[in-house]
Amino acid sequence: MASKQKILIVDDDTNIAELISLYLTKECYDTHMVHDGEEALLAYEQYGPNLILLDLMLPGIDGYQVCREIRAKSNIPIIMLSAKGEIFDKVLGLELGADDYIMKPFDSKELVARVKAVLRRYQPAKQEAPAADIKCVEFPDLIINQSNYSVIYQGKPIDMPPKELELLYFLASSPNQVFTREQLLDHIWGYEYIGDTRTVDVHVKRLREKIKDHKTWSLATVWGIGYKFEVKS
Repeated sequence: MASKQKILIVDDDTNIAELISLYLTKECYDTHMVHDGEEALLAYEQYGPNLILLDLMLPGIDGYQVCREIRAKSNIPIIMLSAKGEIFDKVLGLELGADDYIMKPFDSKELVARVKAVLRRYQPAKQEAPAADIKCVEFPDLIINQSNYSVIYQGKPIDMPPKELELLYFLASSPNQVFTREQLLDHIWGYEYIGDTRTVDVHVKRLREKIKDHKTWSLATVWGIGYKFEVKS
């Protein structure tokens, strides 16, 4: 019997944390609640969650800093929770490495759906795909394998959250084809994703920080339209 997936809930409002725990427990997840940033960092090490639901406004160490410190050593999925609805807050959260961003107050069904969606994207990294189903593209100094969620750049593995890898694979699997931000948002995040096209820009920025342009290929901006994986002849 498979063990339950573990969700770490970080929120200083105990009522909200308990409500979230109730929703997720009904879906057969194991949950653990903490109420400040320091507890969150300790619980991450001791509890070993599969996903973190992280409130931004925490006493002491805020959610942004918690995300930053965890991202420095792990690609564990993180969904940020916040009453803040400004685009700046969403973009900052995504830039720090969050996988999704949910505004309070939220619908219980939406929260559970987001958790399931993020975990689905993360799980394939731990599964082996049949040879016939392997999704892999190769270029000089770059191998992107979406079947086992790995990227090899200049002979070395690169840590990359699921959506970054999916975006890179999608672009690289159709070299020189231009995709609009809306097309990328729809394909990678899904039509149900309530987000901003700047989400795509944030993820491209993070990809460029990890993978520099090569003399034979590059992650190119097509101004006024979107992006393409450009392969040079």
